[in-house]
Amino acid sequence: MIDPVFVTIAVIAVLVVGLSKAGLLGGLGVVGVPLLTLVMAPREAAGMMLPVLLCMDAVAIWMYRKECDWSLIRIMLPGAAVGTLLGWAFWAVVSDSAVLLMVGVVTLLFVLDAILPLRKKLEGLPPSKPWGVFWGGIAGFTSFISHTGGPPFQIYTLPRRLPPAVYAGTTAFFFAIVNTAKLVPYYFLGQLNAQNLTLSAALAPVGLIGVCIGVYLVRRIDAKLFYRIAYWLVFLLALKLVWDGVTGLMAGHG
Repeated sequence: MIDPVFVTIAVIAVLVVGLSKAGLLGGLGVVGVPLLTLVMAPREAAGMMLPVLLCMDAVAIWMYRKECDWSLIRIMLPGAAVGTLLGWAFWAVVSDSAVLLMVGVVTLLFVLDAILPLRKKLEGLPPSKPWGVFWGGIAGFTSFISHTGGPPFQIYTLPRRLPPAVYAGTTAFFFAIVNTAKLVPYYFLGQLNAQNLTLSAALAPVGLIGVCIGVYLVRRIDAKLFYRIAYWLVFLLALKLVWDGVTGLMAGHG
């Protein structure tokens, strides 16, 4: 029997990620897995989302195929590779509650990063290679665990003040490479099972529709009010995830 709550939340989550891939919602694609954790286990949500993300990555790469700052990608990818390997290594020992807490904290940091003036202070400074490797590593790790690599990536790249299309292209290529690298570990971890792949196939068209809608709307709407509402919703969602993670860990140690 189809669960309407599950279907609704899954469609919303994938649509938001699709719109984000097109550049409409910026980093709000980070809420994809956190939203899905409301209706499924964090690991299952991450496994189901990977093929969907790869489909959207392919469209985004095609859209921005000629616009990418490869120097930033070359700085960040070594760290991302290490972060991906660490995510694989810690996958088996990290509990669902710990994953919930981690996703909640990353989501909170994303909201705080958008509100606090840290980015403005960093704008115009030359890219630091060690800093880029560090944030690339954090992006690789959080991307592997829960596809929430966007905030660490943005903390390093947004202050560079790239032209919007170049920023979108750099993001698309970076995460296409990172997500492709996750296929083999996810397969060996059992995340690409028949159930997850069936869900992925059903939701992939939703994600592609989200990308297409985002491309159409990105230059046609004023998103100021939307962002204000969205950040409040993301903030509340992050608090819930942190609460669920902390209470779950406490119950596990009780």
